[in-house]
Amino acid sequence: MRIAVFATKAYDRRFLDLANAEFGHDLSWLEARLDETTAPLADGFDAVCVFVNDRLDAAALTRLAQGGVRAVALRCAGYNNVDLRAAESLGLTVIRVPAYSPEAVAEFTLGLLLAMNRNIPRASARVRENNFALDGLIGRNLSGRTAGVVGTGRIGALVARALKLGFGCEVLAHDVVEDAALTQIGVRYVDRETLLRQSDIISLHCPLTPETRHLIDGPTLAAARPRVMIVNTSRGALIDTQALIDALKNHRVGGVALDVYEQEGDLFFEDLSNEIIQDDVFQRLLTFPNVLVTGHQAFLTEEALTAIAVTTLSGLTEIEAGRVPANRVTADQVRPAP
Repeated sequence: MRIAVFATKAYDRRFLDLANAEFGHDLSWLEARLDETTAPLADGFDAVCVFVNDRLDAAALTRLAQGGVRAVALRCAGYNNVDLRAAESLGLTVIRVPAYSPEAVAEFTLGLLLAMNRNIPRASARVRENNFALDGLIGRNLSGRTAGVVGTGRIGALVARALKLGFGCEVLAHDVVEDAALTQIGVRYVDRETLLRQSDIISLHCPLTPETRHLIDGPTLAAARPRVMIVNTSRGALIDTQALIDALKNHRVGGVALDVYEQEGDLFFEDLSNEIIQDDVFQRLLTFPNVLVTGHQAFLTEEALTAIAVTTLSGLTEIEAGRVPANRVTADQVRPAP
């Protein structure tokens, strides 16, 4: 297949090229993100390969179909940026990577939690300036605290297991499908409101849907335990950022660790070190000493990038052969949100 790969970075090309030695597709690399205005770049291609911040709304999908594209390959697990019903009506097959490396994201989640809670980035920055004072670096033991995990799919289940067995937390969980293996080790499933209200630590691992958008909002934060710690490695819009800032200002939140941000499309994956950032909300968020932000890198391991490349290209090979790929996603197949 002729495949236009949008939003390409050096690591995308490296791992897709390595995997493509087995499949033999014709890959063309585009740095531009895909939206309605850049969709004409895919004219004459059989498929497009896209990432989390490409916008595949009805207008973009229509333009792709007009140009001959018949498949959309998401090199990620999330699909909230795709109008799946529009894709179906246009005859476009959409595939994704449902489980590239849950360990990669789960491990990064725990790393963020520990780094934020124990002030590791601040401590490291001080030492580089020969400042060895410990004032302002006091953290809290995780052992014995209540951790709430929203969404216990592959990633959330690993996080819940690590918090329970590795750190000695009391773990609450919420999902529409309960994991029996988690309940066997003492993880307790509760309704979402109870979890958000009773947890000292909240870790988000659910998809972004209309039901989960701004799951963490003003009322939620007002009802949460004082000094709650929040970690989000899922989708940025699960959190109302302005409400989060208000709660940080009022000392309701003890710490925040984010690998995603609801307006990240204008920021993440680019070097903007010589630019003036126009997003005042994001800039305000960075002023808090108890906030740690990374640029959507939880997936970024060799194992995950290899799995993403292989799953993406094998799915496209199935489409080329006229078969229905196992990683196809349709509007009717979407798993209900926690």
